[in-house]
Amino acid sequence: MMMVPASAPRSSFEMVTISSLDLSHSRQPMRWRPDSDAPFDLDKHRGRVAPNTDTCQTPAEIERNAKVLRGRHLQLQPELLATPAKPLVGALPELKEPGRDLRIDACRGIALWFIYLDHIPNNIGSWLTLRNYGFSDSAEVFMFVSGVTCALAYGKARSRDGWTGVISRTLWRSWDIYVAFLLLTLACAIMVYLAGGGRVADESNTRILLEHPGATLAHAVILQYRPVNADVLPIFVVYHLLFAPLLWLLLRAPNLTLGASLLLYALVHVFGWTVPAWPNNVWFFNPLAWQLPVVLGAWCVTGGKRFWPLVTSRTALVLAVLYLAFSLMIALSWSIKPPEALVPQVLPKLLYQVNKSDLDPLRLLHFFALAILVVRLIPRNWPGLMTPVMRGAIRCGENSLAIYCLGVLLALASHIALLNISDALAMQIALSLAGIMVLIAAAALLNSIRVKPK
Repeated sequence: MMMVPASAPRSSFEMVTISSLDLSHSRQPMRWRPDSDAPFDLDKHRGRVAPNTDTCQTPAEIERNAKVLRGRHLQLQPELLATPAKPLVGALPELKEPGRDLRIDACRGIALWFIYLDHIPNNIGSWLTLRNYGFSDSAEVFMFVSGVTCALAYGKARSRDGWTGVISRTLWRSWDIYVAFLLLTLACAIMVYLAGGGRVADESNTRILLEHPGATLAHAVILQYRPVNADVLPIFVVYHLLFAPLLWLLLRAPNLTLGASLLLYALVHVFGWTVPAWPNNVWFFNPLAWQLPVVLGAWCVTGGKRFWPLVTSRTALVLAVLYLAFSLMIALSWSIKPPEALVPQVLPKLLYQVNKSDLDPLRLLHFFALAILVVRLIPRNWPGLMTPVMRGAIRCGENSLAIYCLGVLLALASHIALLNISDALAMQIALSLAGIMVLIAAAALLNSIRVKPK
């Protein structure tokens, strides 16, 4: 019902009956006008509407009056047609997802580049990586970012498909990594065999595979044997298998779960716990220790948001910068002998070769300091992420498994080239640049065909 003022001298209101069907074609308030521009005489058409509020109309009269009003060619004003419809009062606003954080893929892609450069022995390109400027290197970055991405991906699968979807996705991803590890092991052995074995076979830990293929492959199947530079893949096979229960614990008791991970890490350093390996019972990455950065990355997604103000505080930034400066001086002192007044010689000897297999606490603190600095200085919408170099890193980060395996093979090929062709400085620079360009081209190709190899 719509109330309009009556003509003078009456002080009452006229009731005009409009069917709800007349309003069903638009959610905007409507302003109506007749076909002609002549003024509309309400008294002239008073007989077509109910006379006053005291008159009771029968259903037949109401329907007849509605037909009369619908019979008039009422038009919407053009400016109202161009206006988008507003949501109804009380309706939920449209949820807009923030989108993928490109910093995650960029960090993982850069870590893959650095890992490739570090895997080439005696390579001048390794001076571009983190290894020579602090206690930690790209391994900590790769592990932590992998924990973040796993929590995001499997958390999204849980919200869409439930825990059944999470378990199926973790099993498939673990199987993908397992198959990639076995294929990479065979590819390394074939490459060393074609290169003639010799020194490369010893340095790549493939001589035992070439001499005893049956026993070695049997131990590789149960993840006890690994060629050099392929150590991280068996770890991720296990981590993905266990990520579903880890995510379940993180969603219910995140701080308690992180505390249990820290306790396991401490017990490794106190009692020397490790996982059996073959043939020398040594894991280059002890899974019981390196689980901590993975759990920490997943914890930051599920339960660490409340500690975000502490991480981004000025105090944390100052402490991070001081620790990075200290580690920089110690790391450079291992390669360049500094003056005694600048760095006492007892410190470099005491901290020389910080244990990587068990993730030494000094390495872990160095990674924390780097993470605080990066989060503080590089915002989510940093324009530099759109530069060609960073876009190449993002592409590599999006295809991490394939790019990691390709990087291992390229590093081995580069090592063979340095031994058999030339180890000159120009050769080292050319192999470093060419390898990174091949990684970027392969990642771009995978993205262009929209197929990421499992």
